[in-house]
Amino acid sequence: TLSFVNGIIYVQKEKNERFLVMADFLEALMLLCFGLSWPVSLIKNIRSGTAKGMSLMFTVLIIIGYIAGISAKIYTGNINYVLLVYIWNIVLVVGNLIVYFVNRNKDRHHDAVPAKHVFGVKA
Repeated sequence: TLSFVNGIIYVQKEKNERFLVMADFLEALMLLCFGLSWPVSLIKNIRSGTAKGMSLMFTVLIIIGYIAGISAKIYTGNINYVLLVYIWNIVLVVGNLIVYFVNRNKDRHHDAVPAKHVFGVKA
């Protein structure tokens, strides 16, 4: 009976390991899908040169979410390739945050400079 119990434990352990591999894969896939959108957003925000249409609250909440995900990986000791995807994503989102502040500063400067008059008409 002991070998029977050991066999059941081994099968259960194998199922758990396959489950964890699949869970990590799906988590990485989700992060990759998000991660593909961040460079597009970053490029768009750099090209636009304005913070109008960007949401500081949204960006900060995303960063907090990624910090929570990274913390969960470290806390559970489940440090693997998924952690690298989290780090890649947070770097891109922080890049968007930096661009937000640069663009907001440009917006403030642009709004503070009086419009020039050309032939008596505001340009």
